Amino acid sequence: MILAITVSVIIFLFNGIPKLLSGSVLEQVIESGELRVLTRNSPTTYYEGADGPAGLEYDLARMFADHLGVKLTLIVPDSFSALLTEIKNGRAHIAAAGLTITEERKKVLTFGPSYQEVTEQLVYNINHKRPKDLGDTENGLFEVLAESSHQDTLISEQSKYPNLDWRNNEQLESEELLQLVSDEVIDYTIADSNEFILNQRFLLNLRPAFDIGSPKQLAWAFPKNDDHSLHAAAVKFFERIKNNGELTRLIERAYGHAENFDYVGTLYFRRHIESRLPKYQKMFEQAAAENNLDWQLLAAIGYQESHWNPKAVSHTGVRGIMMLTQATAAQMGIKNRLKPKDSIKGGARYFASRLKKIDTTIEEPDRTWMALAAYNIGHGHVEDARIITEQQGNDPNKWIDVKQALPLLAKRKWYKKTKHGYARGWEPVRYVENIRSYYDILRWVNDNGKVTVNEPEAFSILPQIP
Repeated sequence: MILAITVSVIIFLFNGIPKLLSGSVLEQVIESGELRVLTRNSPTTYYEGADGPAGLEYDLARMFADHLGVKLTLIVPDSFSALLTEIKNGRAHIAAAGLTITEERKKVLTFGPSYQEVTEQLVYNINHKRPKDLGDTENGLFEVLAESSHQDTLISEQSKYPNLDWRNNEQLESEELLQLVSDEVIDYTIADSNEFILNQRFLLNLRPAFDIGSPKQLAWAFPKNDDHSLHAAAVKFFERIKNNGELTRLIERAYGHAENFDYVGTLYFRRHIESRLPKYQKMFEQAAAENNLDWQLLAAIGYQESHWNPKAVSHTGVRGIMMLTQATAAQMGIKNRLKPKDSIKGGARYFASRLKKIDTTIEEPDRTWMALAAYNIGHGHVEDARIITEQQGNDPNKWIDVKQALPLLAKRKWYKKTKHGYARGWEPVRYVENIRSYYDILRWVNDNGKVTVNEPEAFSILPQIP
């Protein structure tokens, strides 16, 4: 996908904004043609995904730069504390980094409108006793992100828990601290609820022990000075995307597929990555390469279809790893759909054909999600749902809107007006969301070079399977 704007990523050290141009900050941004934004590498902010830059903060910053008609330059400092220092010193225009609005920060920074509410949670490893309050952490190793709102929270709690002790980690990100708890290197950390939602699928032996304090607001931060021109433009921007529903769509894109977390199903999946996937990984890689697909996405489809079981058979007669019908297998040139290599090859060809049929005006990743729905329910039903979406005044090019319309295909009031009639429209919604989670987990496993973490108690609840 070709981005509408140019994105430059500068990994610290950053030499700051060039010599200021004349006029207000907003005028300088427009005149220079560049918006400089500080951010962090994390699933909740910014990361390099399979289709390029991704993350909620990236999406918001890109939209704002596009709104201003300028290119976006992302700056990723070495640490969270460095990020705060750089925005305080005016070395960038905005810090879009999942920052919590706090009274202390408001003394040195100007915050834009809140775009998301989160709760701070104490996180522990289920192989150890669950703490009931912060007092129960006093004998454990407790680390939080240095200069974060989590550090401020613990400072404010010291009057209530005088023996409360922790270490402020200046090197690691929140996600890395969660990994340390998972690996039993430390006992506790604090994570925002949005961070935990995305990471719980990967670190299965972690749990939130309890919420700390009341919900907190996330917002962009601006240097504190007398020029509020860029801040005012951001206020209008957020007002617009809140009113037109785009903010809701972006948040759903980032978190929607992770909110319906299936703990036992994810445990099985993690086990099958170790026991079953190695037999078929090369087949997925080859079939994906032949069809210009991501092999991990293709493998996620295969897992959703059959749990990578070549002998799988459904009540409707579809069979094999990719659960192809006899007609589809023949159409894709596959003679034996029970043969794993052929089944995977046929599934790759079929998904590539579904992707090709999706309207090219639909941007990624929405295009892929709709192609997955078409793989499950058929292209015609997806098009019917897009028409209903438009009739309801929503965007037929956005998966978040189309997935609201798909279940209506099971209601006579709606399907009698469609070209392709009745469909069990709730099934492709769940189908797509499951595959998105499997895909995320597979990518995490491959990026981190590990299949499992130290989770004996978690796996002990499952029956022994191959």
